[in-house]
Amino acid sequence: MASTARVQAPSGNRALLITTLAVPLTGWTVHALALHRKLAAARRDPLTGLLGRDGYTTRARQITDRYGDAALIVLVDLDHFKAINDGPGGHAAGDRVLAATATRLTAWAGNRGAVGRIGGDEFAVADRIGPGRRELRLAQLAQMLAQPVEVEDGVLVDVAASIGAACPDALGTTDLSVLQRAADAAMYAGKHTGRAVLAGPQHATVPSINGRRAGRPGTHTLGRAA
Repeated sequence: MASTARVQAPSGNRALLITTLAVPLTGWTVHALALHRKLAAARRDPLTGLLGRDGYTTRARQITDRYGDAALIVLVDLDHFKAINDGPGGHAAGDRVLAATATRLTAWAGNRGAVGRIGGDEFAVADRIGPGRRELRLAQLAQMLAQPVEVEDGVLVDVAASIGAACPDALGTTDLSVLQRAADAAMYAGKHTGRAVLAGPQHATVPSINGRRAGRPGTHTLGRAA
């Protein structure tokens, strides 16, 4: 066997054999890296290019662990999206709205943030945004998402989004599941208002079924959509 010959051979030959055996190993390493990249790419949503649920969850946990109280989790749900899909432009119009929303969220989050498409018309963002900038940044997001989208030459579609956000310093935890549950409750507390809603401790205790349950009173609303 090659391993036996390698041990018994003189030192010079042994080095030669080790070098020879390293060639296929290097080839396998390159193949493994290529496969890893393909798997990582497969976790992205093909329509928007955003991270899928699993990829987003991994990145979001890294962000909350790294930035702690300066982290912010945001959930976005497009309002009346079914009406866009059922309208004159059909699903093609809906796809353009989804793609435009993804572009806007990516631009808003910047290079440090993670943006994922976690459902049909549902998106999530994890980013580093400290307490002093949250109100302004969330108001800016509401305005960005409320801008009409061109779905074909010269044809604009009105877009509206519900936005809920949660931060570790308000909830006393960096647990992503708690933050997302609170952001989800805050988002539904402000549904159809055109405003971003920042969760408080009361939103973390709201029971949810499949992540869908209206928030309780005491909502902290931020910004006004354009």
